[in-house]
Amino acid sequence: MNTTITNALPDIPRLFTAVCEWLACAVYLAIIYRRVASSKTIIVLAAGLPVMIGTQYVAGIMPKSLWILGMLLAFTGMFLIIVNAGGLRKREALYLTARAFVLAELVASLHWQLVTFLGLGGYPSDNPMLSIAVLLTTYAACFGVAWYAERTNFSQTSPTVPSLSTTTATIAITAVTFAMSNLSFLSTNTPFSGTVGQEIFYIRTLVDFCGFAILYAQQEQSRRIAANAELASIDAQLHSQHQEYLQSKDNLESLGRIAHDLKHQIGALRSQVDPQHVAEGFEQLEAAVGKYSAQQHTGNPVLDVILTSKARLCAHQGITFTAVADGKLLAAMSSMDIASLFGNALDNAIEASSKLDDTQHRLIRLALYAKHDFVVIRVENYYASPVSTDAAGDLKTTKADEHKHGFGVKSIQHIAHQYDGAVTIRTHDHWFVLTVLLPH
Repeated sequence: MNTTITNALPDIPRLFTAVCEWLACAVYLAIIYRRVASSKTIIVLAAGLPVMIGTQYVAGIMPKSLWILGMLLAFTGMFLIIVNAGGLRKREALYLTARAFVLAELVASLHWQLVTFLGLGGYPSDNPMLSIAVLLTTYAACFGVAWYAERTNFSQTSPTVPSLSTTTATIAITAVTFAMSNLSFLSTNTPFSGTVGQEIFYIRTLVDFCGFAILYAQQEQSRRIAANAELASIDAQLHSQHQEYLQSKDNLESLGRIAHDLKHQIGALRSQVDPQHVAEGFEQLEAAVGKYSAQQHTGNPVLDVILTSKARLCAHQGITFTAVADGKLLAAMSSMDIASLFGNALDNAIEASSKLDDTQHRLIRLALYAKHDFVVIRVENYYASPVSTDAAGDLKTTKADEHKHGFGVKSIQHIAHQYDGAVTIRTHDHWFVLTVLLPH
């Protein structure tokens, strides 16, 4: 492996690299929503600077064969600063650490490129005042621009919750950026390496800048997607409220017609002599009133509409449906997710129950309640056909076209995972029990 570099320039001092990494952490901690007090953030940052300096010097005395390990130690130090100074979850902190690492690499490379271009590469420099001025100007300008650009990409009022795919992509971009920017230091005998000292720094700075630009665009795109999803959720909420209004209006009109008809029916019942005819008449009246009085009131308007519509569908198909739900527990869940989760769960239960020949076995029970630190959603239904699973343990659809069906449970699992929840399925004595656990 050829590592000969013409006109090789001095490496970036470990002290400067450590300071860049620390400042990058501080930039992102200043623009995100933190779950801890500002005093703790300041204390952790203050303790983190000597830790980062020590980590870099330890990495500097390691043999070159352990160079990657030294950089992983620095990355770990940045991760510990961000996760503790922000009170963040691990995935959130990992996502931000990757972005901060690329920013630190970019600023350190750009600063040292300017230093060597101005002939100030000696350390300590022959012109300390100019060296300090270049250092302060470069750091202030770069980290200031980064703060200004990134502050619109993150919210200080709500947590940053990147998806698993977004975090994985960020780590991959960071790894590729770091590898490509430092490739020339490992070997100059590749199509992407430089052979001249100053040229290598140009490549390093340019690659780091491209990596930072990609990560910036990625976060901006994620923010736009989240904003569009929020607008869609608001639209679904309005649509659900409108549907609830229409159903309430329809119920009132229907009850008005029933009340008008009751006058005539009661008069007819009074003229009846046969007690059996009187009893049958009252049963018909009770059934007619009950049909339009089956309104669900859970405390969540979206859930009310879903349960009311499913209850009417169950009544039409001869299914006994009971629901005990505290809809206020779903305040943090979007309308779209509520509709999809409960809609899919109840549709699956209704489909299984409607296939039963014995109407006494057509039973569906739904419960929504809080237990300890979790919100529990449980849907139970009686079933007759055996439940089959595929090689991965997922439920198989009973429909003929497997490619167009079978996504109900997968959709429920996807929604639960978005809220750091879990889904369990249990079958016992012909009872199918779907349970969703969500952190309160």
